[in-house]
Amino acid sequence: MCGIAGWLAFGQDLSYQRDVLERMTLTMANRGPDAGGLWIDGPVGLGHRRLSIIDLEGGRQPMLGRQGGKLAATITYSGEVYNFRELRNELRSRGHQFETDSDTEVVLRAYLEWGVAFTEQLNGMYAFAIWDARSQALHLVRDRMGVKPLYYYPTADGVIFGSEPKALLANPLVPRTVGASGLREIFEMVKTPGHAIFEGMHEVLPGEFITVDRNGLKRHRYWQLEAREHTDDLQQTIAHTRDLLEDIVDRQIVADVPLCSLLSGGLDSSIITALASKKLLAAGKENIRSFSLDFVDHGGGFTGDAVRGTPDAPFVKDLVEKIRSTHGEILLDSREMADPQLRTSIIRALDLPPAFWGDMWPSLYRLFEEVRRHSTVALSGESADEVFGGYRWFHDPDAIGAQTFPWLTSVTGKYFDGKPLFSRGLMDKLSMSEFLGDSYQQALAEVPVLPGESATDVRMRQMTYVNLTRFVQTLLDRKDRMSMAVGLEVRVPFCDHRLVEYAFNIPWAMKAFDGREKSILRAATRDLLPASISDRVKSPYPSTQDPAYEAALRSDLAAIMADTHAPVRALLDAGQVKDTLARPLGSNSPMYDRMGMELAVGLNAWLNEYDVNLSL
Repeated sequence: MCGIAGWLAFGQDLSYQRDVLERMTLTMANRGPDAGGLWIDGPVGLGHRRLSIIDLEGGRQPMLGRQGGKLAATITYSGEVYNFRELRNELRSRGHQFETDSDTEVVLRAYLEWGVAFTEQLNGMYAFAIWDARSQALHLVRDRMGVKPLYYYPTADGVIFGSEPKALLANPLVPRTVGASGLREIFEMVKTPGHAIFEGMHEVLPGEFITVDRNGLKRHRYWQLEAREHTDDLQQTIAHTRDLLEDIVDRQIVADVPLCSLLSGGLDSSIITALASKKLLAAGKENIRSFSLDFVDHGGGFTGDAVRGTPDAPFVKDLVEKIRSTHGEILLDSREMADPQLRTSIIRALDLPPAFWGDMWPSLYRLFEEVRRHSTVALSGESADEVFGGYRWFHDPDAIGAQTFPWLTSVTGKYFDGKPLFSRGLMDKLSMSEFLGDSYQQALAEVPVLPGESATDVRMRQMTYVNLTRFVQTLLDRKDRMSMAVGLEVRVPFCDHRLVEYAFNIPWAMKAFDGREKSILRAATRDLLPASISDRVKSPYPSTQDPAYEAALRSDLAAIMADTHAPVRALLDAGQVKDTLARPLGSNSPMYDRMGMELAVGLNAWLNEYDVNLSL
């Protein structure tokens, strides 16, 4: 995996802006710690930082493609195309010659062969820019599910772009201004597609192809979810799901560096780990290395709650014993999760304040940091719940009937609300209820349906669509930023577009045929797993229960209220904060107390660290 940055300015010779382009590229050093490159040609400059995964010696970037001895196109590329070997064979049959074994060169030659239609050929997670020297046009491309990020800032004579906002912010033309629309995205767990927090900045949509030339900027969606008739019966659906998973994992275990899996003991990560183990052993290779996460016990055992009913460790043990993976348990000290230096590292990785279950950000950061000591590539079970209907809100009548995003309803909604500690005046100014309603209606208007579909299938298609286009984007973004901050590539097999397309069109009665969550997925993989895991109820990513974490949050919030120069102080409701801090530690206080504290403390650190100008 890598980091990219670049600038197109038709009114300039960017050779005079090399220092700016170097600064932009250097911000991506964590995403690409192994090598860097910068290419400038008149009005365009492309920067690259490389994390070497395929063809360690070749594949240096930016990479130039020639036709007839002349420069035709240049690429700066981030990601992995998993079908690059098949594409390379196809391109060779069409007369193309290759100088490296990298997938980057395959993508570049594919563009030279098929033009803008080349995206139809790609299977993978990627975000890249191609400068076509013949047409004097820059193309920005993002993978279908948005696994890899790509941001851009249009200018009067071109565009500035990068893998993360920090690359753009390193250019003096990009302001550090955040307005009401940006704050709304921070306060509500709803990621508006294409929206970036900073004013004037945008995110390339999943499955989008943007072209910038002297005529301006044009956008094109080369992929999006479509409603199609599902003609397979139940047994065929189960079998095809298994076939897809077998092929996906087979493609995604390809790497020239150490590979591992992230194993929680849940259904999804266990499936990926078991399949990877099976494929590697069949190929005569070493068994998969797996890693799990837990918190050091400070005197209290696990206590279930409304969201998380069981601990992970026993289930992890069951799978490891079955597949004989080389396993490592990573234990985290929950007291460290509120450490200010760690919070600063996370904010620098995110370019945003960490919000919503804020302790997950530092725990993921530390998990990935430790995994990176042993492996460069990790497989994750993320996104299966969105694809196959695993969350409890898919099965909760109140959530299904609610006219809002399902994760903001029923038992889970309170876990995603940090607004009560902020002033009523601010909330009124931001019109949060109107924003939430408009966002939801915008999402529903996009949902494709088939003529004659039952009301149940239409509703469950809507539920699935908003999860795949809104909710999962927040999780993929969290995974990408925390892993790339430490130079770890995390692959998400359940985001393969073929599997997503197929599952999206399975009728709900079939998708939940046994009355359980993820029925098709369970049936397709039962032979791979211990019964304890196949039958396990969904349990989310672990959150620390140690009161020391909440105590640290309280201390940080109290310090903010005592500091008249703290930028977030003016946004808070002093009375609500006082009441929260007065409650006994560990009392049965609302969950949003902790959410509000995490959001307030993180927002304050971000405003300070990034010197943000709030424009309200």
